[in-house]
Amino acid sequence: MDRAQKEKLVDELGQIFESSGVVVVAHYAGLTVADMQNLRAKARDAGAAVRVAKNRLAKIALEGKPCASIGDFLSGMTVLTYSEDPVAAAKVAEDFSKENDKYVILGGAMGENALDRAGVTEVSKMPSREELIATIAGMLGAPASNIAGAIGAPASNIASILSTIEEKAEAA
Repeated sequence: MDRAQKEKLVDELGQIFESSGVVVVAHYAGLTVADMQNLRAKARDAGAAVRVAKNRLAKIALEGKPCASIGDFLSGMTVLTYSEDPVAAAKVAEDFSKENDKYVILGGAMGENALDRAGVTEVSKMPSREELIATIAGMLGAPASNIAGAIGAPASNIASILSTIEEKAEAA
């Protein structure tokens, strides 16, 4: 890899570190190519991405970035899982580590906040952006359905009262 390619890679990594909501660092020693392809596919489906880069170049790209704290994790065979969604990459990494013991999560960063192994696990348990939007949409729709039910309730109450009176009249 010549100097121009290295500079381009450092720029790409810098963009990743700048724009990602969360970055998870893990060791992947012993994973097969099929395992890595599986991880990449799961990440892609969740809106995340996986990147293997030289630690030295990644450390250069981290300089001055909000998630510079992950530089301590960059040693050995490391892989970066990242996403703009602050939860997607953590969920993918956590799920994959449960399936595969050779994928060992070291930690990560969520913006300027450094995450240890337990922090990544906690972030992975948070609802994703889409889940939060669905919850908010449901909450916004609930008052309207409650109002419609309340407005319709007196009419159904009157109807049941009238049917009760009618039944009593027929019985008498």
